[in-house]
Amino acid sequence: MNKNDLISAVADSSGLTRSDATKAVESVFDAVTGALKKGDEVRLVGFGTFSVAKRKASTGRNPRTGEPMEIKASAQPKFKAGKGLKDAVN
Repeated sequence: MNKNDLISAVADSSGLTRSDATKAVESVFDAVTGALKKGDEVRLVGFGTFSVAKRKASTGRNPRTGEPMEIKASAQPKFKAGKGLKDAVN
């Protein structure tokens, strides 16, 4: 399922127009993104938790040349599925 499929599914199940469903889906994505940018965690009970994991700087190797190179520290988005989602999939 891609983003357009998700918008169509939201429109069909909620009775919203496609443009209203697009706004709703985009708003949810923007809200989650904004919270993660601030370093907050987004908990959707029964679905899962979005959070940010900090990765330390490290030394890696260039796969072409084998030379060591520095990998910068970064923040990575992370998702942990909740019990409701795990049960629905299994």
